[in-house]
Amino acid sequence: MRLSADIPRLGAVTSPLVLVPGWWLGAWAWDGVAEGLRADGHDVTALTLPGLEPDHPDRGSVSLAGQADAIVAAIEAHDRPVVLAVHSGASQPGYVASDRVPDRIAALIYVDTAPGTGPIKEIDEPEFPLPATWEELGESLDGIPEERLAEFRERAVPEPAGPMRDAPEVTNDARLDVPSLVIATAFPASGYQQAAAEGAPWLAGLDDLRNVAYVDLPTSHWPMWSRPAELTEILDRVARDGITGF
Repeated sequence: MRLSADIPRLGAVTSPLVLVPGWWLGAWAWDGVAEGLRADGHDVTALTLPGLEPDHPDRGSVSLAGQADAIVAAIEAHDRPVVLAVHSGASQPGYVASDRVPDRIAALIYVDTAPGTGPIKEIDEPEFPLPATWEELGESLDGIPEERLAEFRERAVPEPAGPMRDAPEVTNDARLDVPSLVIATAFPASGYQQAAAEGAPWLAGLDDLRNVAYVDLPTSHWPMWSRPAELTEILDRVARDGITGF
């Protein structure tokens, strides 16, 4: 991880933070990071996306647009622009939200993810459960404590298929100027840039961004569990100073 130690602070005024977890997860996934940020004086909203509630009655009815609606509502609940942090599959509704209300987003942080231009996964079923084994999951678990993995397994909710199948509908070029930071964890930032250049649909929108920075934080795909202190520090700095210095 590369952080600048000499960026001047902007004083007591900081941007509120809206934290959105990825597939299978609710707001609880951010608990440790949110607690640390609040202890530092930040206004933090952790969001459970539609369809990720444990008792949701019809996940097959959930759409990418509906999840973006929920993110926009969380953003507009604040009286000033927010730092929006989206993890993994939450990048899709987060990117759509940036198209709808770019002026309400002070910075958009992609946590081991990036803006996509097409569907993430083609699936015929109405929902996609967490795979039965970590090997099937196919993501880095480096540094995640066993108790966190057990909690993940216990609390995981099937992911609605609609947001996985839907392509982001974006038309507002102002989204491309939203200051954006990619936190590369499971593989380096250079890997992101190469995959984007090759047209990988889940991050092909990365090359379109006009104000994007990168930081390497080598760890698991879930840094809120494997390196929570370092992730908290990054979010704290962006809320205070923007993406300058990364």
